[in-house]
Amino acid sequence: MNVIRFTDLCAQGKVAGQRVFIRADLNVPQDDTGRITEDTRIRASAPCIQQALAAGAAVMVTSHLGRPTEGAFKPADSLAPVAARLGELLGREVPLLADWVDGVEVKPGQVVLLENCRVNKGEKKNDPALAQKLAALCDIYVNDAFGTAHRAEATTYGIAEYAKVASAGPLLAAEIDAITRALTAPKRPLVAIVAGSKVSTKLTILKALAEKVDQLIVGGGIANTFMLAAGLPIGKSLAEPDLLDQAKAVIEAMRARGAAVPIPVDVITAKAFAADAPATVKAASEVAEDDLILDIGPQTAAQLAAQLREAGTIVWNGPVGVFEFDAFANGTKVIAQAIASSPGFSIAGGGDTLAAIAKYGIEDKIGYISTGGGAFLEILEGKTLPALQILEQRAAG
Repeated sequence: MNVIRFTDLCAQGKVAGQRVFIRADLNVPQDDTGRITEDTRIRASAPCIQQALAAGAAVMVTSHLGRPTEGAFKPADSLAPVAARLGELLGREVPLLADWVDGVEVKPGQVVLLENCRVNKGEKKNDPALAQKLAALCDIYVNDAFGTAHRAEATTYGIAEYAKVASAGPLLAAEIDAITRALTAPKRPLVAIVAGSKVSTKLTILKALAEKVDQLIVGGGIANTFMLAAGLPIGKSLAEPDLLDQAKAVIEAMRARGAAVPIPVDVITAKAFAADAPATVKAASEVAEDDLILDIGPQTAAQLAAQLREAGTIVWNGPVGVFEFDAFANGTKVIAQAIASSPGFSIAGGGDTLAAIAKYGIEDKIGYISTGGGAFLEILEGKTLPALQILEQRAAG
């Protein structure tokens, strides 16, 4: 993917004295008092801002936060807690500016945070008049927000159409490089893990990956539907019987390519969905009518782990069991540790996946951890992301 990279502009001395507008993803979780409970996205966004400041730019940064109503700002929508945390990370005060669309005062070597961009009327619908106003604020536009790359909004798409220069920040560029490495020219075998509660939410991803991967590992409620498709009993487990034909089609598509969708040979069941429910290991063919399947069994986990350790490339989206409950966490733990010990390149994305990575302390052993939930899934589906598409167009002239 050919895009103008902000890092290259800095190295070429094209940023000094320029007004730089950075669209970051600072949408972090907060508690009821407004305290930030997890700051990964802020920390991930800081290097781009530091790069711009070091290059001598006048820096403007904005982001969305939550789901505000356009034109109706509320205190809960404010980026004030983000400004405070960003200031700590940068070692300087970061002023927060409201009502900034018609002009921003900032000098080279300074940084300001522009209040929640989704409060601006026309942001979500990518209003051209708003986009042109935003573009007029800067000399260089930088998109460093992969998590919003699947949305064509004024600060992710429209501004890139009209800005003098439109570039990809280091975080966005790293996402592009990792995804290209994993899906465009992967080292084989390419193994994908797609897990979640429902086949319906991941069906297009499963179909797209079935055309590319050597092994497609399914987990969670998705695996239950595939077990049904393979003629196995699943008791009262979460599944989508109306999608059996679709599951069978994915299995056949893989088989036609000489690839496979491994079906669990054993599972861990319980009579109730609860952390303290007694866990029982059963052969996949022996699930009772009143059983809930809450994890893959140890034999299945060992088989999948062996495959993962031999993989050339691994794409991981979703835990394979109810890993939040310790009695049903072993499958996800074994999978996570196998990915961590695999010599292959791995890319992981999705909120529950990141939680599992953090739980098992393998952050530094994953090749690349994607910051985008919805954007990551749409890339796996084979979709073109609007924010990347416009950066490509601008790079092409």
